[in-house]
Amino acid sequence: AAMRSRAEVDATLQTAKLNPAELLPAVHCLSFGPQAGGGECCLLQLEPGLCAELEAGRSLIIRGEKDEHAVLCSKDKTYDMKIADTSNMLLFVPGCKTPEELNADQASCNIIHSQIAGFSKNYWELRRCRPKLKKLRKLLMEDPYEGPDSRKDQASTFSKYTTEDLLSLIQASEEEILHQLQVIDACKIEGYWRILDFDYEMKLLNHVTQLIDSESWPLSKVPLCACLEELGSLEPREMIEHILLSYGRKYVDDGEVFFEMHEDKICRAIAQMLLQNAVKFNLSEFEEVWQQSVPEGMTTRLDQLQGLALVDKSSRPETIFLLKVEDLPEDNQERFNSLFGIREKWTEVDITPYIQDLCAEKQTVGALLTKYARSSMLNGVKVYNSRRPIS
Repeated sequence: AAMRSRAEVDATLQTAKLNPAELLPAVHCLSFGPQAGGGECCLLQLEPGLCAELEAGRSLIIRGEKDEHAVLCSKDKTYDMKIADTSNMLLFVPGCKTPEELNADQASCNIIHSQIAGFSKNYWELRRCRPKLKKLRKLLMEDPYEGPDSRKDQASTFSKYTTEDLLSLIQASEEEILHQLQVIDACKIEGYWRILDFDYEMKLLNHVTQLIDSESWPLSKVPLCACLEELGSLEPREMIEHILLSYGRKYVDDGEVFFEMHEDKICRAIAQMLLQNAVKFNLSEFEEVWQQSVPEGMTTRLDQLQGLALVDKSSRPETIFLLKVEDLPEDNQERFNSLFGIREKWTEVDITPYIQDLCAEKQTVGALLTKYARSSMLNGVKVYNSRRPIS
């Protein structure tokens, strides 16, 4: 393109009925460069916090396998990526000066000839989303750890996963993945993340609770050293410590390591053991057997079973059955479909433990219910049912 002169620029301004006195003296004359296809460029809109991450030299990583919707992860957050179309053509001009920069530089050349290197009609928009962590448990449950003597473990054909493997397979940030590994009580065995087989976990827990009982230790002060000494001949020492970490809080007193055992978590695990062998359990019988099965000094309460078991008050006699929140779908609509398939009408108290984890930042259970369910009154109690027919 021929270079424009100042006279041509002024003539164009006059034709456009613009007053040059109201404009900055510098003028950008744009022309398309030879490679201005724009196919090589993708625009990503970042909030200031993410921009600062990149400027500080940290990475943002796009995660997802071929059949998954891409997400972008910082060190501790996960974002959905969506293409946003724009009605304005976005032009890429290298070395382009903004009005502020021109203002600051009064001596800048009157006419600036700029070449457009590319253009785009859309950009990637990021929306903070829940990390997609369900797959983490699913992968580790392919091959749960049954203990050092397990023949199955030696002959296992399943993949085992390191931290690196999980970072490439799970659509979540590193911090969210490591936190979730803690939540699901995973442990590292020979460099691989594993979940203990439930029966093996119960066997370990049983060893510990029996020892506490026989030594008459207070549940708030279980000594690590003595546990390792006494139980080390039965199971690997790191497994004993892992079970104490899973079911207790570690603290140091006078140079010695102790654990304060979590009563609710131990009662919950024992309830799961009892319930997984029956489709439905008579509630009053279950409560009796459950209380007899927990360690001396512990008290069982139904609210320890939130997100694990559900009481059916409509049956006579009342029953209880296993319903684990981690077995339900991760997608909001699918989760509600699944819950309304199990039970047509839910009270807010009953459904909350099964949808609490779906709440986004600052979102309430009430807001979720308003969106995915409709409410009605049943015998003076507010209940929720599906907005759509459940097939």
